[in-house]
Amino acid sequence: MDPTDVAFAGAAEQTRMLAAGAITAPALLELHLERIARLDPTLNAFRVVLADEARAAADAAQVKLDAGERLPFLGVPVAIKDDVDVAGQVTAWGTSAHGPAKDADAEVVRRLRDAGAVIIGKTSVPEMTIWPFTETLTFGATRNPWDPSRTPGGSSGGTGAAVAAGLAAIALGSDGGGSIRIPASWCGLFGIKPQRDRVPMAPHDDAWQGLSVNGPLSRTVEDAALFLDATSDALPVPEGGFVAAARRDPGRLRIALSTKVPPGLVARVGKAQRAALDEAGVLLRELGHEVVARDPDYPLTGSGAHFMPRYFRGISDDVRTMPHPERLEARTRGMARIGGLVSDRRIAAVRAGEAAFSARVMSIFDDVDVVITPGTASGPSRVGAYQRRSALATLLAVASRVPFQAVFNVTGQPAAVVPWALDDDGLPLSIQLVGRPADEATLLALSTQLETARPWAARRPVVA
Repeated sequence: MDPTDVAFAGAAEQTRMLAAGAITAPALLELHLERIARLDPTLNAFRVVLADEARAAADAAQVKLDAGERLPFLGVPVAIKDDVDVAGQVTAWGTSAHGPAKDADAEVVRRLRDAGAVIIGKTSVPEMTIWPFTETLTFGATRNPWDPSRTPGGSSGGTGAAVAAGLAAIALGSDGGGSIRIPASWCGLFGIKPQRDRVPMAPHDDAWQGLSVNGPLSRTVEDAALFLDATSDALPVPEGGFVAAARRDPGRLRIALSTKVPPGLVARVGKAQRAALDEAGVLLRELGHEVVARDPDYPLTGSGAHFMPRYFRGISDDVRTMPHPERLEARTRGMARIGGLVSDRRIAAVRAGEAAFSARVMSIFDDVDVVITPGTASGPSRVGAYQRRSALATLLAVASRVPFQAVFNVTGQPAAVVPWALDDDGLPLSIQLVGRPADEATLLALSTQLETARPWAARRPVVA
Protein backbone atom coordinates (compact mmCIF):
# COMPACT_ATOMS: atom_id res chain seq x y z
CA MET A 1 0.00 0.00 0.00
CA ASP A 2 1.14 3.53 -0.73
CA PRO A 3 2.61 5.17 2.42
CA THR A 4 0.24 8.11 2.11
CA ASP A 5 -2.72 5.75 1.97
CA VAL A 6 -1.45 4.05 5.12
CA ALA A 7 -1.12 7.40 6.91
CA PHE A 8 -4.69 8.29 6.04
CA ALA A 9 -6.15 4.85 6.75
CA GLY A 10 -7.28 5.78 10.26
CA ALA A 11 -6.60 4.14 13.59
CA ALA A 12 -8.98 1.18 13.29
CA GLU A 13 -7.70 0.20 9.86
CA GLN A 14 -4.09 0.62 10.96
CA THR A 15 -4.81 -1.69 13.90
CA ARG A 16 -6.12 -4.31 11.47
CA MET A 17 -3.08 -3.87 9.21
CA LEU A 18 -0.73 -4.35 12.14
CA ALA A 19 -2.58 -7.43 13.36
CA ALA A 20 -2.50 -8.93 9.88
CA GLY A 21 1.22 -8.26 9.49
CA ALA A 22 0.70 -5.95 6.52
CA ILE A 23 2.99 -3.46 8.25
CA THR A 24 5.07 -3.51 11.41
CA ALA A 25 4.66 -1.07 14.29
CA PRO A 26 8.18 0.39 13.83
CA ALA A 27 7.57 0.88 10.10
CA LEU A 28 4.22 2.54 10.77
CA LEU A 29 5.83 4.88 13.27
CA GLU A 30 8.67 5.80 10.91
CA LEU A 31 6.14 6.54 8.20
CA HIS A 32 4.45 9.06 10.48
CA LEU A 33 7.72 10.52 11.75
CA GLU A 34 8.83 11.11 8.16
CA ARG A 35 5.58 12.93 7.44
CA ILE A 36 5.98 15.05 10.57
CA ALA A 37 9.54 15.98 9.59
CA ARG A 38 8.38 16.95 6.10
CA LEU A 39 5.03 18.64 6.77
CA ASP A 40 5.05 19.95 10.31
CA PRO A 41 7.48 22.82 9.64
CA THR A 42 4.57 24.26 7.65
CA LEU A 43 1.75 23.27 10.02
CA ASN A 44 3.28 23.50 13.51
CA ALA A 45 0.81 20.87 14.71
CA PHE A 46 3.21 19.42 17.29
CA ARG A 47 4.71 21.27 20.24
CA VAL A 48 7.05 18.32 20.75
CA VAL A 49 7.63 15.05 18.88
CA LEU A 50 8.62 12.13 21.13
CA ALA A 51 10.56 10.20 18.52
CA ASP A 52 12.87 8.21 20.80
CA GLU A 53 10.16 7.23 23.28
CA ALA A 54 7.80 6.37 20.44
CA ARG A 55 10.40 4.15 18.77
CA ALA A 56 10.85 2.21 22.00
CA ALA A 57 7.08 1.86 22.35
CA ALA A 58 6.71 0.72 18.74
CA ASP A 59 9.39 -1.93 19.20
CA ALA A 60 7.61 -3.17 22.33
CA ALA A 61 4.28 -3.19 20.49
CA GLN A 62 5.76 -5.31 17.71
CA VAL A 63 6.98 -7.89 20.22
CA LYS A 64 3.41 -8.17 21.49
CA LEU A 65 2.00 -8.36 17.96
CA ASP A 66 4.45 -11.11 17.05
CA ALA A 67 3.36 -12.99 20.18
CA GLY A 68 -0.25 -12.85 19.04
CA GLU A 69 -1.44 -10.19 21.48
CA ARG A 70 -4.22 -7.93 20.25
CA LEU A 71 -5.26 -4.58 21.77
CA PRO A 72 -7.44 -1.73 20.43
CA PHE A 73 -4.51 0.53 19.42
CA LEU A 74 -1.56 -1.87 19.56
CA GLY A 75 1.24 -0.17 17.60
CA VAL A 76 -0.86 2.78 16.40
CA PRO A 77 0.67 6.30 16.63
CA VAL A 78 -1.53 8.56 18.78
CA ALA A 79 -0.97 12.26 19.52
CA ILE A 80 -1.84 13.96 22.81
CA LYS A 81 -3.07 17.53 23.25
CA ASP A 82 -0.65 19.63 25.27
CA ASP A 83 -3.05 20.29 28.14
CA VAL A 84 -2.85 16.60 29.12
CA ASP A 85 0.01 15.13 31.15
CA VAL A 86 2.50 12.73 29.59
CA ALA A 87 5.08 11.30 31.97
CA GLY A 88 8.52 12.83 31.55
CA GLN A 89 7.20 15.80 29.54
CA VAL A 90 6.07 19.26 30.51
CA THR A 91 2.41 20.11 30.00
CA ALA A 92 3.03 23.45 28.34
CA TRP A 93 -0.52 24.77 27.84
CA GLY A 94 0.80 26.87 24.93
CA THR A 95 2.93 29.05 27.20
CA SER A 96 6.39 29.44 28.71
CA ALA A 97 4.69 29.98 32.09
CA HIS A 98 4.43 26.21 32.62
CA GLY A 99 6.04 24.13 35.31
CA PRO A 100 8.46 21.14 35.24
CA ALA A 101 8.01 17.78 33.55
CA LYS A 102 5.25 15.57 34.90
CA ASP A 103 5.99 12.46 36.91
CA ALA A 104 3.02 10.47 35.65
CA ASP A 105 0.63 10.14 32.74
CA ALA A 106 -2.86 11.56 32.95
CA GLU A 107 -5.37 8.77 33.40
CA VAL A 108 -6.58 8.98 29.79
CA VAL A 109 -3.00 8.67 28.52
CA ARG A 110 -2.43 5.68 30.78
CA ARG A 111 -5.49 4.00 29.32
CA LEU A 112 -4.36 4.72 25.77
CA ARG A 113 -0.98 3.17 26.53
CA ASP A 114 -2.72 0.16 28.09
CA ALA A 115 -4.65 -0.15 24.81
CA GLY A 116 -1.33 -0.33 22.94
CA ALA A 117 -1.07 3.24 21.66
CA VAL A 118 2.33 4.59 20.67
CA ILE A 119 2.43 8.19 21.96
CA ILE A 120 4.05 10.11 19.12
CA GLY A 121 4.00 13.66 20.51
CA LYS A 122 2.09 16.52 22.09
CA THR A 123 0.04 18.85 19.93
CA SER A 124 -0.09 22.63 19.94
CA VAL A 125 -2.72 24.65 21.79
CA PRO A 126 -3.54 28.35 22.25
CA GLU A 127 -2.21 29.77 25.49
CA MET A 128 -4.14 28.19 28.40
CA THR A 129 -6.44 26.59 25.76
CA ILE A 130 -8.59 29.73 25.73
CA TRP A 131 -9.30 30.32 22.05
CA PRO A 132 -10.80 28.67 18.94
CA PHE A 133 -7.57 29.49 17.07
CA THR A 134 -4.09 28.19 17.85
CA GLU A 135 -1.49 30.94 17.88
CA THR A 136 0.91 31.79 20.70
CA LEU A 137 3.87 34.08 21.20
CA THR A 138 5.80 31.19 22.72
CA PHE A 139 5.27 28.47 20.12
CA GLY A 140 3.95 30.30 17.06
CA ALA A 141 0.92 29.74 14.86
CA THR A 142 -0.57 26.37 13.94
CA ARG A 143 -1.96 26.23 10.42
CA ASN A 144 -4.81 24.41 8.72
CA PRO A 145 -3.74 21.65 6.29
CA TRP A 146 -6.59 22.63 3.97
CA ASP A 147 -5.24 26.19 3.69
CA PRO A 148 -2.12 27.14 5.66
CA SER A 149 -3.18 30.77 5.71
CA ARG A 150 -6.10 29.73 7.96
CA THR A 151 -6.33 28.48 11.52
CA PRO A 152 -7.25 24.85 12.16
CA GLY A 153 -9.36 26.09 15.07
CA GLY A 154 -8.78 25.54 18.75
CA SER A 155 -8.14 24.83 21.33
CA SER A 156 -7.35 21.34 20.00
CA GLY A 157 -5.88 23.01 16.94
CA GLY A 158 -2.66 21.04 16.79
CA THR A 159 -4.64 17.84 17.28
CA GLY A 160 -6.93 18.70 14.37
CA ALA A 161 -4.06 19.69 12.08
CA ALA A 162 -2.06 16.55 12.92
CA VAL A 163 -4.87 14.10 12.17
CA ALA A 164 -6.08 16.00 9.10
CA ALA A 165 -2.58 15.97 7.57
CA GLY A 166 -1.95 12.29 8.33
CA LEU A 167 0.69 12.99 10.98
CA ALA A 168 -1.10 10.78 13.54
CA ALA A 169 -3.77 8.14 13.14
CA ILE A 170 -5.96 9.63 15.86
CA ALA A 171 -5.39 12.23 18.56
CA LEU A 172 -6.66 13.25 21.95
CA GLY A 173 -8.42 16.58 22.29
CA SER A 174 -10.33 18.31 25.05
CA ASP A 175 -13.51 20.35 24.78
CA GLY A 176 -14.56 23.04 27.25
CA GLY A 177 -16.55 25.17 24.80
CA GLY A 178 -16.15 23.49 21.42
CA SER A 179 -12.43 22.72 21.44
CA ILE A 180 -12.84 19.27 19.85
CA ARG A 181 -15.75 20.14 17.58
CA ILE A 182 -14.37 23.39 16.15
CA PRO A 183 -11.06 21.93 14.87
CA ALA A 184 -12.92 18.84 13.65
CA SER A 185 -15.27 21.12 11.70
CA TRP A 186 -12.53 23.21 10.12
CA CYS A 187 -10.12 20.31 9.46
CA GLY A 188 -12.64 17.89 7.90
CA LEU A 189 -12.58 15.32 10.72
CA PHE A 190 -14.99 13.41 12.89
CA GLY A 191 -14.90 14.68 16.46
CA ILE A 192 -17.01 13.82 19.44
CA LYS A 193 -17.41 15.58 22.76
CA PRO A 194 -18.43 12.69 24.98
CA GLN A 195 -20.85 12.89 27.85
CA ARG A 196 -19.33 14.68 30.82
CA ASP A 197 -17.48 12.15 33.03
CA ARG A 198 -17.39 9.57 30.24
CA VAL A 199 -13.60 9.87 29.71
CA PRO A 200 -11.41 10.59 32.76
CA MET A 201 -9.95 14.07 33.22
CA ALA A 202 -7.64 13.13 36.13
CA PRO A 203 -5.51 14.73 37.41
CA HIS A 204 -7.30 17.79 35.99
CA ASP A 205 -10.71 16.86 37.36
CA ASP A 206 -13.59 19.33 37.07
CA ALA A 207 -11.63 21.36 34.53
CA TRP A 208 -13.17 24.74 33.75
CA GLN A 209 -15.68 24.20 36.53
CA GLY A 210 -16.98 21.04 34.91
CA LEU A 211 -17.28 22.34 31.36
CA SER A 212 -14.34 20.46 29.88
CA VAL A 213 -14.14 16.84 28.71
CA ASN A 214 -11.56 14.70 26.90
CA GLY A 215 -12.33 13.09 23.57
CA PRO A 216 -10.99 12.10 20.15
CA LEU A 217 -10.52 13.73 16.76
CA SER A 218 -10.36 11.03 14.11
CA ARG A 219 -10.64 10.19 10.44
CA THR A 220 -13.59 7.82 10.88
CA VAL A 221 -16.46 7.16 13.25
CA GLU A 222 -15.06 3.72 14.01
CA ASP A 223 -11.78 5.28 15.12
CA ALA A 224 -13.60 7.49 17.63
CA ALA A 225 -15.69 4.57 18.88
CA LEU A 226 -12.49 2.58 19.40
CA PHE A 227 -11.12 5.46 21.48
CA LEU A 228 -14.23 5.49 23.66
CA ASP A 229 -14.02 1.74 24.19
CA ALA A 230 -10.38 2.09 25.24
CA THR A 231 -10.72 5.05 27.58
CA SER A 232 -14.16 5.24 29.17
CA ASP A 233 -15.58 3.38 32.14
CA ALA A 234 -17.10 6.02 34.43
CA LEU A 235 -20.56 5.68 32.90
CA PRO A 236 -22.51 2.70 31.57
CA VAL A 237 -21.48 1.75 28.05
CA PRO A 238 -23.79 0.48 25.31
CA GLU A 239 -24.20 -3.25 24.96
CA GLY A 240 -21.15 -4.68 23.24
CA GLY A 241 -19.25 -1.39 23.51
CA PHE A 242 -19.03 1.71 21.35
CA VAL A 243 -17.61 0.07 18.23
CA ALA A 244 -20.55 -2.31 18.22
CA ALA A 245 -22.91 0.63 18.75
CA ALA A 246 -21.36 2.48 15.81
CA ARG A 247 -22.02 -0.52 13.57
CA ARG A 248 -25.68 -0.88 14.51
CA ASP A 249 -28.51 0.42 12.37
CA PRO A 250 -29.79 3.52 14.20
CA GLY A 251 -33.36 2.69 13.23
CA ARG A 252 -35.84 5.37 12.22
CA LEU A 253 -35.06 8.49 14.22
CA ARG A 254 -36.92 11.74 14.67
CA ILE A 255 -34.36 14.44 14.00
CA ALA A 256 -34.63 18.19 14.53
CA LEU A 257 -32.71 20.65 12.37
CA SER A 258 -31.91 23.99 13.99
CA THR A 259 -29.97 27.09 12.97
CA LYS A 260 -31.04 29.08 16.02
CA VAL A 261 -28.18 30.87 17.73
CA PRO A 262 -28.51 30.68 21.53
CA PRO A 263 -29.57 34.03 23.05
CA GLY A 264 -26.76 36.29 24.14
CA LEU A 265 -24.61 35.45 21.12
CA VAL A 266 -24.47 37.48 17.91
CA ALA A 267 -23.72 35.38 14.85
CA ARG A 268 -24.72 35.18 11.23
CA VAL A 269 -24.87 31.65 9.90
CA GLY A 270 -23.22 31.55 6.49
CA LYS A 271 -24.88 30.45 3.29
CA ALA A 272 -22.63 27.40 2.91
CA GLN A 273 -23.25 26.33 6.51
CA ARG A 274 -27.01 26.61 6.05
CA ALA A 275 -26.80 24.69 2.80
CA ALA A 276 -24.92 21.87 4.51
CA LEU A 277 -27.67 21.56 7.11
CA ASP A 278 -30.37 21.59 4.43
CA GLU A 279 -28.55 18.92 2.44
CA ALA A 280 -28.22 16.82 5.56
CA GLY A 281 -31.97 17.05 6.06
CA VAL A 282 -32.60 15.80 2.53
CA LEU A 283 -30.22 12.87 2.97
CA LEU A 284 -31.62 11.93 6.36
CA ARG A 285 -35.14 11.79 4.91
CA GLU A 286 -33.85 9.58 2.10
CA LEU A 287 -32.33 7.31 4.75
CA GLY A 288 -35.77 6.91 6.30
CA HIS A 289 -35.64 9.33 9.22
CA GLU A 290 -38.33 11.80 10.18
CA VAL A 291 -36.82 15.28 9.93
CA VAL A 292 -38.40 18.39 11.41
CA ALA A 293 -37.39 22.00 11.87
CA ARG A 294 -37.27 22.54 15.63
CA ASP A 295 -35.17 24.68 17.95
CA PRO A 296 -34.10 23.80 21.49
CA ASP A 297 -35.74 25.95 24.14
CA TYR A 298 -32.70 28.02 25.01
CA PRO A 299 -33.35 30.21 28.08
CA LEU A 300 -33.53 33.92 27.28
CA THR A 301 -30.66 34.53 29.68
CA GLY A 302 -28.57 32.67 27.11
CA SER A 303 -25.92 30.06 27.59
CA GLY A 304 -23.49 32.90 28.32
CA ALA A 305 -24.99 33.45 31.77
CA HIS A 306 -24.28 29.80 32.56
CA PHE A 307 -21.15 29.30 30.47
CA MET A 308 -19.15 32.51 30.78
CA PRO A 309 -18.69 32.58 34.57
CA ARG A 310 -17.39 29.00 34.52
CA TYR A 311 -15.21 29.68 31.46
CA PHE A 312 -13.61 32.81 32.90
CA ARG A 313 -13.19 31.27 36.35
CA GLY A 314 -11.73 28.12 34.81
CA ILE A 315 -9.11 30.19 33.01
CA SER A 316 -8.30 32.01 36.22
CA ASP A 317 -8.03 28.74 38.14
CA ASP A 318 -5.65 27.29 35.54
CA VAL A 319 -3.51 30.43 35.44
CA ARG A 320 -3.09 30.24 39.21
CA THR A 321 -1.41 26.85 38.76
CA MET A 322 1.28 28.32 36.48
CA PRO A 323 4.64 28.84 38.25
CA HIS A 324 5.56 31.80 36.02
CA PRO A 325 2.37 33.81 35.36
CA GLU A 326 4.46 36.87 34.47
CA ARG A 327 5.38 35.08 31.23
CA LEU A 328 1.76 34.88 30.04
CA GLU A 329 0.57 36.97 27.13
CA ALA A 330 -1.21 40.20 28.04
CA ARG A 331 -4.45 38.93 26.52
CA THR A 332 -4.32 35.79 28.66
CA ARG A 333 -3.66 37.83 31.80
CA GLY A 334 -6.70 39.93 30.88
CA MET A 335 -8.91 36.86 30.67
CA ALA A 336 -7.57 35.60 33.99
CA ARG A 337 -8.25 38.94 35.67
CA ILE A 338 -11.87 38.76 34.58
CA GLY A 339 -12.07 35.21 35.89
CA GLY A 340 -10.64 36.34 39.20
CA LEU A 341 -13.69 38.55 39.65
CA VAL A 342 -16.01 35.52 39.55
CA SER A 343 -16.50 34.63 43.21
CA ASP A 344 -16.96 31.21 44.73
CA ARG A 345 -20.47 32.27 45.61
CA ARG A 346 -21.22 33.18 42.00
CA ILE A 347 -19.83 29.88 40.74
CA ALA A 348 -21.88 27.96 43.30
CA ALA A 349 -25.04 29.72 42.14
CA VAL A 350 -24.31 29.12 38.46
CA ARG A 351 -23.59 25.46 39.00
CA ALA A 352 -26.68 25.07 41.17
CA GLY A 353 -28.70 26.42 38.23
CA GLU A 354 -27.25 23.96 35.75
CA ALA A 355 -29.93 21.32 36.25
CA ALA A 356 -32.79 23.70 35.47
CA PHE A 357 -30.95 25.19 32.50
CA SER A 358 -30.15 21.74 31.14
CA ALA A 359 -33.67 20.44 31.63
CA ARG A 360 -35.04 23.32 29.57
CA VAL A 361 -32.53 22.89 26.75
CA MET A 362 -32.96 19.13 26.72
CA SER A 363 -36.76 19.24 26.77
CA ILE A 364 -36.60 19.01 22.98
CA PHE A 365 -35.55 15.38 23.44
CA ASP A 366 -39.01 14.62 24.75
CA ASP A 367 -40.02 14.88 21.10
CA VAL A 368 -36.89 14.10 19.04
CA ASP A 369 -33.94 11.72 19.20
CA VAL A 370 -31.18 13.95 17.80
CA VAL A 371 -30.73 17.67 17.20
CA ILE A 372 -28.57 18.77 14.28
CA THR A 373 -27.07 22.25 13.92
CA PRO A 374 -24.43 23.70 11.61
CA GLY A 375 -20.95 22.79 12.79
CA THR A 376 -19.93 26.44 12.86
CA ALA A 377 -21.48 29.70 11.69
CA SER A 378 -18.58 30.50 9.35
CA GLY A 379 -15.24 29.17 8.22
CA PRO A 380 -11.86 29.47 9.92
CA SER A 381 -10.24 32.87 10.35
CA ARG A 382 -6.93 33.79 8.80
CA VAL A 383 -3.80 33.25 10.84
CA GLY A 384 -2.99 36.48 12.64
CA ALA A 385 -6.52 37.89 12.43
CA TYR A 386 -6.68 38.56 16.19
CA GLN A 387 -3.22 39.93 16.80
CA ARG A 388 -3.02 42.94 19.09
CA ARG A 389 -6.66 42.62 20.15
CA SER A 390 -7.66 42.81 23.79
CA ALA A 391 -9.14 39.87 25.65
CA LEU A 392 -12.77 40.94 25.27
CA ALA A 393 -12.38 42.19 21.69
CA THR A 394 -10.92 38.81 20.72
CA LEU A 395 -13.68 36.93 22.53
CA LEU A 396 -16.43 38.90 20.80
CA ALA A 397 -14.84 38.39 17.39
CA VAL A 398 -14.29 34.65 17.66
CA ALA A 399 -17.58 33.82 19.39
CA SER A 400 -19.55 34.88 16.32
CA ARG A 401 -17.92 32.08 14.30
CA VAL A 402 -18.71 29.27 16.76
CA PRO A 403 -22.06 29.89 18.49
CA PHE A 404 -23.37 26.30 18.54
CA GLN A 405 -20.90 24.64 20.89
CA ALA A 406 -20.73 26.08 24.40
CA VAL A 407 -24.36 25.49 25.36
CA PHE A 408 -23.76 21.73 25.24
CA ASN A 409 -20.74 22.02 27.50
CA VAL A 410 -23.10 23.52 30.07
CA THR A 411 -25.61 20.69 29.67
CA GLY A 412 -22.82 18.10 29.53
CA GLN A 413 -24.52 15.95 26.89
CA PRO A 414 -22.64 14.35 23.97
CA ALA A 415 -22.25 16.17 20.65
CA ALA A 416 -20.42 15.07 17.50
CA VAL A 417 -19.21 16.80 14.36
CA VAL A 418 -19.66 15.03 11.02
CA PRO A 419 -17.70 16.28 7.98
CA TRP A 420 -19.99 17.31 5.18
CA ALA A 421 -18.49 19.06 2.16
CA LEU A 422 -16.05 21.77 1.08
CA ASP A 423 -17.05 25.41 0.72
CA ASP A 424 -16.21 27.64 -2.24
CA ASP A 425 -12.77 28.28 -0.75
CA GLY A 426 -12.04 24.54 -0.50
CA LEU A 427 -12.42 24.52 3.28
CA PRO A 428 -14.31 21.81 5.18
CA LEU A 429 -17.93 22.21 6.26
CA SER A 430 -19.63 20.13 8.92
CA ILE A 431 -22.83 19.49 10.81
CA GLN A 432 -23.14 18.98 14.57
CA LEU A 433 -25.19 16.11 16.00
CA VAL A 434 -26.40 16.49 19.59
CA GLY A 435 -27.77 13.54 21.54
CA ARG A 436 -29.54 12.76 24.76
CA PRO A 437 -27.42 12.53 27.92
CA ALA A 438 -24.98 9.61 27.77
CA ASP A 439 -26.34 8.56 24.37
CA GLU A 440 -23.13 8.57 22.35
CA ALA A 441 -24.37 5.27 20.89
CA THR A 442 -27.10 6.91 18.82
CA LEU A 443 -24.75 9.64 17.63
CA LEU A 444 -22.16 7.05 16.56
CA ALA A 445 -24.71 4.88 14.76
CA LEU A 446 -26.22 7.86 12.92
CA SER A 447 -22.77 9.23 12.09
CA THR A 448 -21.75 5.87 10.62
CA GLN A 449 -24.88 5.86 8.51
CA LEU A 450 -24.01 9.33 7.19
CA GLU A 451 -20.38 8.31 6.66
CA THR A 452 -21.52 5.32 4.59
CA ALA A 453 -23.92 7.39 2.51
CA ARG A 454 -21.55 10.32 2.08
CA PRO A 455 -17.94 9.19 2.74
CA TRP A 456 -15.38 11.75 3.82
CA ALA A 457 -12.28 9.86 5.03
CA ALA A 458 -10.66 9.72 1.57
CA ARG A 459 -10.50 13.51 1.23
CA ARG A 460 -6.96 14.85 1.39
CA PRO A 461 -6.01 18.40 2.36
CA VAL A 462 -3.60 20.64 0.46
CA VAL A 463 -0.79 19.88 2.92
CA ALA A 464 -0.63 16.10 2.82
